[in-house]
Amino acid sequence: MPKLSEVAEINPRLERSSLTDLNELISFVPMASVSEVSGSITAEESRRASEVMKGFTSFKDRDVLVAKITPCFENGKIAHARITKRLGFGSTEFHVARPKSRSLDDRYLYHFLRQPAVRDEGERRMTGSGGQKRVPKAFLEELNIPLPPLPEQRRIAAILDKADALRAKRREAIAKLDQLLQSVFLEMFGDPVTNPKKWPGHTLGDSVLEMQYGPRFHNERYSSGGIRIVRITDLSPTGELNFSAMPRMDVDTDVQARFILQPGDLIFARTGATVGKVALIKASDPPSIAGAYFIRMQFNESVLSEYIFTALRSQSIQKLISVKSRQAAQQNFSGPGLRQLPMPMPPLELQHRFARVAEGVEQQKGILQHHAAQQETLFASLQHRAFAGEL
Repeated sequence: MPKLSEVAEINPRLERSSLTDLNELISFVPMASVSEVSGSITAEESRRASEVMKGFTSFKDRDVLVAKITPCFENGKIAHARITKRLGFGSTEFHVARPKSRSLDDRYLYHFLRQPAVRDEGERRMTGSGGQKRVPKAFLEELNIPLPPLPEQRRIAAILDKADALRAKRREAIAKLDQLLQSVFLEMFGDPVTNPKKWPGHTLGDSVLEMQYGPRFHNERYSSGGIRIVRITDLSPTGELNFSAMPRMDVDTDVQARFILQPGDLIFARTGATVGKVALIKASDPPSIAGAYFIRMQFNESVLSEYIFTALRSQSIQKLISVKSRQAAQQNFSGPGLRQLPMPMPPLELQHRFARVAEGVEQQKGILQHHAAQQETLFASLQHRAFAGEL
């Protein structure tokens, strides 16, 4: 079984002779335009080569882009690059994998790198500390990749493509429910930034009863019976928490008493490429503590958490968060910034009416998510069998 470096180039260098016209338009892909869900580039920008020659990662159509920084790698930001221009450039936080011989199919390579087992091992091999941990180039180079004949690789890739398309349809249905709730919110309350319905003008800080940064753990032990610790990677872009994936830790009872999440709490991802993601804690959720990269919020009686949760996820609020968080070298959105976010205050009765609608939508999402989880398990099994030579 060959090493990946034997059949693919990792971070191939751009030959200067291949780019003689600095006015040539290229495809530019920031990290945010790589979907961890679909494994694709969701949008590309046209830029002149002169703007990106320095300080960015070059790639070509059909290369595989692998996010190397935490939490993007753990979230699955690994994409098969399909671009419209001759050349592409993107974030320096991408590794690039390119088949260097006719013995390796690019779709086969893409599916191989997206395996949970590869991602789990890559997470263990990360170097650095805190929010700056990265997957080293050597990890990819040293991966052993099964290499059946090219027609067999293409057959395997086609099977995985079809299975992946079924998962995509389920995710699309969940996303449409999410869009429906946002539409109901805008119809009932209007945009929270422009406030067209002229509700009393408030900021988020006016409704906050308590705001708390998650604790940092150092020497605490992982334990099968400990309390769940919420990581950034356990929170989906649509606000769902994956409790089954969370590590457990033995935590002192006084720390638990201070930090254990309560129904109605909101947790907000405050740093890194996923800044702005938010989750609402429900009564049915198991006990957990949000880690250091989260801000936990509890609210006074003037507002419902369901209203704040949906408002924070609106496009206009997310745009504010994105713009302000990018003003630092490391994306960050702290407590003072949260408190200053606009948050108009409609009547509580109207908020309750919205909460009832949200509950019905969440019930439908729960059914779809249950089926989606089953599909994920089946797909992971299919991936394992595919690269174990059992398909």
